[in-house]
Amino acid sequence: MTTTPDTGALATLTSGCPVHLPGDPGYDAATTPWNLSVEQRPAAVAVPRTVDQVRDVVRAAAAAGLKVAPQSTGHGAAALGEHSLEDVVLVRMHELTGVSVDPAAGTVRVLGGTLWQDVVAAAAAHGRSVLHGSAGDVAVVGYALSGGLSFFARRHGVAANSVRAVEVVTPHGELRRASAEEHRDLFWALRGGGAGNFGVVVAVELGLLPYADVFAGMLLWDRERAPEVVRAWVEWTRTAPDSATTSLRVMSFPPLPELPPFLSGRDLVVVDGAILEDDERAAEVLSPLRALAPEMDTFGRIPAPALLGVHMDPPEPSPAVGDHSVLGELDDAAVEAFLAQVGPGTRSGLMSAELRHLGGQLARPVAGGGVLSSVSGEYALLCIAMAPTPQAAVAGRAAAFAVNRAMSAWSRVSLVPTFAETRVDASRFYDAHDWAALCRVRDEVDPDRVLLANHPL
Repeated sequence: MTTTPDTGALATLTSGCPVHLPGDPGYDAATTPWNLSVEQRPAAVAVPRTVDQVRDVVRAAAAAGLKVAPQSTGHGAAALGEHSLEDVVLVRMHELTGVSVDPAAGTVRVLGGTLWQDVVAAAAAHGRSVLHGSAGDVAVVGYALSGGLSFFARRHGVAANSVRAVEVVTPHGELRRASAEEHRDLFWALRGGGAGNFGVVVAVELGLLPYADVFAGMLLWDRERAPEVVRAWVEWTRTAPDSATTSLRVMSFPPLPELPPFLSGRDLVVVDGAILEDDERAAEVLSPLRALAPEMDTFGRIPAPALLGVHMDPPEPSPAVGDHSVLGELDDAAVEAFLAQVGPGTRSGLMSAELRHLGGQLARPVAGGGVLSSVSGEYALLCIAMAPTPQAAVAGRAAAFAVNRAMSAWSRVSLVPTFAETRVDASRFYDAHDWAALCRVRDEVDPDRVLLANHPL
């Protein structure tokens, strides 16, 4: 059934908080997510700048009989975009930002729309780092509260484990602080259950890591070397220490003049990541891959903030589609199946087919952790295609699905929330017991289902 927005109630939102309705001059810009392949047409979009404005928006939306969907950058907007938003107020959080570091306590407080690059810079001023992702322009809240796979992950686990407290506006417009001491059930659920299922998160407190610099970088080969490189990397990951977190990607770049020559128009194999060891030990760990004579090797000691540039994520908003699965141990047949899809001579249509090495601390549940304190499986597979047109989006989804289907014999039921590019059954993120408990918390916090998350419970 279609809900007709109560425009009278929506008009009350404009008192102090910018709100754009369909047809308003600022509506299109305000509803455009980072992933430009997604079109969002909500009943209204609000851009709060203060916590009080967030509370007012949530209350007014509920009074109007509308749902609330929090969003910061919209990197993960594809899943939300599969929902009809005609009865939804999209709450864009990118104006509510700020970072405060407490080096003595070993924590950093981050406001709800803040980007990782700002947190990393603030932590670096004190010789510290955080469990950030591979892209600096991703917002902290959505990433951390959905688990989060960092290049520190095999040593330190999912980013949700670094969350010390969460300040969240509930569906009733109440501000709660959830931590190990208060609202403990909500705190457990938020750490891995995703912010949008329980409220609009206006701040998080994270633990700091003791890294001012890190041994990190990438190795690059032409795709013709893929058969030996993929096999060698898979073999290497079987015994790699927890200090090493890497990914392998088979990548294809169009011949664009704005790309550097080593990328433009080329098909490549790239291994990148970080090794949390001193230089001598890190070089020893990396030596089996360096023995493959990459044409480019940037691994070395770098300032911790430079890790944000290692993965070469797009620096500007881009249109993309993708598909994801979690894989178990990869045998020779699995490597052959992967190469048959993206190896030499193939034309998959993908920009990137990535295998992210899991295991280590990622596989170990944390005492006192949240609903998602560990990740099962040995590898996360993520396939991405650029989608500048609707036709390209259809073809890209098909290409990404084809690679994941080809690897289905080695796939697990589970998924990684931050890698799920499409709308999926959210129960696949959790085991059955935790899923039931998570839904109970959701029922207590949002019995009227005011909230709409990327992956609703």
